[in-house]
Formats: sequence, C-alpha cells, structure tokens
Amino acid sequence: MSLDFTEAELHRYARHIILPEIGGVGQAKLRAARVLVVGAGGLGAPLLQYLGAAGIGTLGVVDHDTVALSNLQRQVIHRTADIGMAKVDSARRALADINPEVRVMAHNFRLAPDNALALVGDYDIVADGSDNFATRYLLTDACFLAKKILVAAAILRFEGQLSTYKAHLGPPHPCYRCVFPEPPPPEAVPSCAAAGVLGAMAGTIGAWQATEVVKEILGVGESLSGKLLLYDALDARVERLAVTRRADCPLCGPRPLITSLDSPLARASYAEAYCGG
Repeated sequence: MSLDFTEAELHRYARHIILPEIGGVGQAKLRAARVLVVGAGGLGAPLLQYLGAAGIGTLGVVDHDTVALSNLQRQVIHRTADIGMAKVDSARRALADINPEVRVMAHNFRLAPDNALALVGDYDIVADGSDNFATRYLLTDACFLAKKILVAAAILRFEGQLSTYKAHLGPPHPCYRCVFPEPPPPEAVPSCAAAGVLGAMAGTIGAWQATEVVKEILGVGESLSGKLLLYDALDARVERLAVTRRADCPLCGPRPLITSLDSPLARASYAEAYCGG
C-alpha cells in the first residue's frame, strides 16, 4: 500500500489526513479500496458522492435504470439534463466532477443470481442502496458466500434503517436473514412509488451508510454488525437495536440450506430481483 500522495491529493484529503483515526495510512487504505454500490438512486446518490469525495480508489455502481423526472426529488447525483440517461453514466459523470482521481466502474445491467456472485467478488465491500427485498436477499447471500462485508440501508416515507452484515466472520455476527427471515407481504411494506419518501431521508441515511463503509475500510470505531439503527424523522428519534445470529438461519446457521445462489430457498427469495433506488 503506497503512501505516496501527490500535492493535489494532500490538499484534497487534508481534513482526513489530520484526523488521528485516518492519517496518511488510512487515506491510503481508502485509495486502495474497491467498493460496490448497488443502486444509483436515492441512497446510492449520497453514497457515491461521499465515497467519491472521500477518495475511495475504485467505486463500482450497478443499476439498469435510466434517470426519470420523478427521481430528481431525492436522487441528487442526477440533473434535469440527465433525464433519459443511464443512471450509471449520469453517476459516473457526476463523480468525475467531484473527484476525477476515483476510478468509476459502471455496471449497466440488472443484478441477478447469475451475475451477483462474480460482481460482488470483485470488490472489497458492498453497499446496498436497492429498493426491494428480492435484491436485498440476493446481495445478502452473495456477500456471505463471497465473504464480503455488506452495509445495507433502506428508507420509506419518513423512516430509515441501517446495519452492517459480516456473518462470514462467524458468531456472533448475524446476517440479514437472521434479522429479516422472510420478506413482509407487499401490503405491509409498500414501495416508495406507492407510499412516498421524503427526499432528504435519502441524504440522511445515505450519508450514514457512507460513514459506515469508511469505518469498515479503516477499521475504526464501533461496527454496526449486530445492531440495527432506526431513524424516525418525524419524531427526530434514533434507536439502536441489538440483533443476534439465529441458530436456524438458512444461510449462516450451522446447517445451512443456502449453499449457493442456485439453492431452491435462495431462488425463491429473489426470483424477481432487480437493482434500483
């Protein structure tokens, strides 16, 4: 890991480098890191912006969608002029404006069981900014099987949640399936398109999510593994719940039923998987 910084890098990251928790070694870790962001939408927008500004060396973004007018209320990485453009291309353009030193890998395709494991395996850490349970379960399984850390978030209306999953390290770390064994019925958790979402919520939770990604890369602070952070914007209330590893978990339990992305239970969980935000 090289500690040789250009004059421009020293100026760009000066406020990081003077932090004892980061310093030159930490900034070099960020520069060497490869982070995959799933979804270039509401959560993906602030995630990509802050990770790019932080100096993550390689940022991957996967999304198969195009920019629409209805996205712009919360997906702040995109502009009105980008309507109709592939979201990954719009995001890449924006990141080049923020920090041209970051390498952006644009994956303009639908995340699916036949490509998720190879894609996840090419990165050090994955940040889930998707907006559907099928993709969340797919990423959970792929990250566990590929032994990658997953930082996952979700938002709806005026509420958000965030946690870090690294069950591949063994007990006591739980996986997403430990916390959410089954997806709720659609009527219980409607989509943002059906129920709405406060645009600033995406910025709040996405920025928190970027912070947790940086913490995991640097190995500083307290990890959110084993904890679920809940935020209620209307009440300005933050709660942190302890979550535990389930002995009967089909993914990370002692007798797993999900040993590949082709396992019947796995396929049933994400038959309709797609990435979005």
